[in-house]
Amino acid sequence: MIMNLKKEIQQRLLSLTIFSVILCISGFVQAKVKLPSIFSDYMVFQQKAKAAVWGKADPGKTISISTTWSRERYTSKADALGNWKILVATPSYGGPYAMTISDGDPLILMNIMIGEVWVCSGQSNMEMPLAGWGKVNNYDQEIASAKYPDIRLLQVDHVTSNAPLDDAKVANSGWKPCIPQYVAEFSSVAYFFAREIYNKTKVPIGLIHTSWGGTIAEAWTSGTTLKTMPDFVEAVTKIENEGKDKSGISYEQQLASWRELVLAKDTGMAEGKPTWIGNSIDVSSWKTMSLPAVWEQAGMPEFDGVVWFRKNITIPQAWEGKELTINLGTIDDNDITFLDGEKIGETEGYNKPRSYTIPADKVKAGTFALVVRVFDGAGGGGIYGNKEGMSMVSEGGAHFPLDGEWRYKVGLNLKNIAKAPTSKDGPNRTTVLYNAMIHPFLQFPIKGAIWYQGESNADRAHQYRTLFPAMIRDWRKQWGLGDFPFYFVQLANFMQVDATPPAASAWAELRDAQRQTLSLPNTGMAVAIDLGDAADIHPKNKQDIGKRLALIALAKTYGVKVPYTGPVYQSAKTASGSIQISFSTAEGLKTGDGAELKGFAIAGADQKFHWAKAEIKGNQIVVSSAEVPNPVAVRYAWGNNPVCNLINVAGLPASPFRTDQWEDSTK
Repeated sequence: MIMNLKKEIQQRLLSLTIFSVILCISGFVQAKVKLPSIFSDYMVFQQKAKAAVWGKADPGKTISISTTWSRERYTSKADALGNWKILVATPSYGGPYAMTISDGDPLILMNIMIGEVWVCSGQSNMEMPLAGWGKVNNYDQEIASAKYPDIRLLQVDHVTSNAPLDDAKVANSGWKPCIPQYVAEFSSVAYFFAREIYNKTKVPIGLIHTSWGGTIAEAWTSGTTLKTMPDFVEAVTKIENEGKDKSGISYEQQLASWRELVLAKDTGMAEGKPTWIGNSIDVSSWKTMSLPAVWEQAGMPEFDGVVWFRKNITIPQAWEGKELTINLGTIDDNDITFLDGEKIGETEGYNKPRSYTIPADKVKAGTFALVVRVFDGAGGGGIYGNKEGMSMVSEGGAHFPLDGEWRYKVGLNLKNIAKAPTSKDGPNRTTVLYNAMIHPFLQFPIKGAIWYQGESNADRAHQYRTLFPAMIRDWRKQWGLGDFPFYFVQLANFMQVDATPPAASAWAELRDAQRQTLSLPNTGMAVAIDLGDAADIHPKNKQDIGKRLALIALAKTYGVKVPYTGPVYQSAKTASGSIQISFSTAEGLKTGDGAELKGFAIAGADQKFHWAKAEIKGNQIVVSSAEVPNPVAVRYAWGNNPVCNLINVAGLPASPFRTDQWEDSTK
């Protein structure tokens, strides 16, 4: 298939001038002009733009540029430092074309397309590749059918910098066509977004994928903007002065010392050894928690640190001498697990399933203590996921569920010790990703940006209400292209399903911060509250995520008449013991499953929410509850993983929302 695509590309290149081909053969390796990584064969220029082309040459050299889409010849001189920059007019979409850049020795860029360039950024759900660690739904078939040579891919490598860089490090020596061998490790959301748009418009698309899993929004924001926000002034100043640190103590040494401190202060440990793992330990003072659960929602709000969980399990006589597997599902962040006073496993990582096998010769009948030491450094913590993922399984398939009531006791609250050290070269520092992975592209015209991030800022969701729109305004100002389209994904549902109306939810507050960001011009939000996975923070259905982003772009950027958003909360009115909710894009309100409306909660002035009855009345929804005779507020789909089913006639889900402005739990 690759040979067929190469043949197609070769046939299309016959339209290029013989002169350009000769120059390519004779002059490329001798060229003295040096270009940033954004310029390579297979690249895409933004259509109908004054596209900057820049680079390095010998000081004083005259640089000339010619293209096969125009007869115009552009010239400029390199300054005293060898820098030069030329603005080249691009036509409407088309190609392939070639560009000759010469200081006397020509450099030729071949197979250039003119089309639309989109920057694709965020954290791991944007980074998640089709194959690799991602393995999206039907990834084998998706990769095999990814034959779109007019979609071009630029993969930016992970780099940090304390100061703005002029060039970025990229994979694959630059741009590559979207074919199976290159798309497999590329952003799945970005690819599905581009595929949808290309199939509707046939306009060539260039994707600059610059994301990094687990990263915070302030890392992607310029220091100039962050310094206007009191929360970040100190951190930005520290980054700017980082090179002045003469302590001589490495981050690794600092981290190792801090981890030793955690062990020393954990009351479940003594001289580095666990003391709460024996079968005969008195646990009458320990509290109980129903697992799986995120402990912030189970009586431990805003807690980070160490919690010991304990459950007595009985191994039947028939299981003795047979291999035994303990499944605990997913744990945030790290665990060490013990059975009968012996360590059976240890795992680091909030998204890794825990499955520990005990050899047959060590499996004895009887009742034993299963103990799990859980460490969480930030955000949600605990043994979470689906209850089906928690089980004890014997050889041959017999199993016993491990969900339900567990005893627990706090070993250490991180508020009681010094803060963890911050890496001097890690990505989760203010402005370092903007400097290294956004700044190098600011001279390059783009059509817009898509963004999938927020998980790493959820514990500071209230701050995100200011930070996220500030970042968008920052990018627009730095690029100097006006209010270019900026479309983003609202966080998907995740963690244990919310059975009761939650009093507080960091993820719900983060989603609400994202919804409020729609007040900025030329923004759009793809709602994903129905596309998540309780046990996986990286849901596999990236096709619908990309499609929903593309629907926004098709409608708002390309003028295609398609529905692109579900109902979005607009206003609320109290009347006769109920609250009437009005929405934008409310045509054809209905439920996705044909059942009664779910996910609405209502509260009075006491701020205590109760599940509510909700009825569709034309383009409004009337919400009420016998338990709340004088309602003042409604929340919909408010939780980490809410049960909700409101959609519009286009089948697009309603965004979670709240009508109140009561104080955030993350403030």
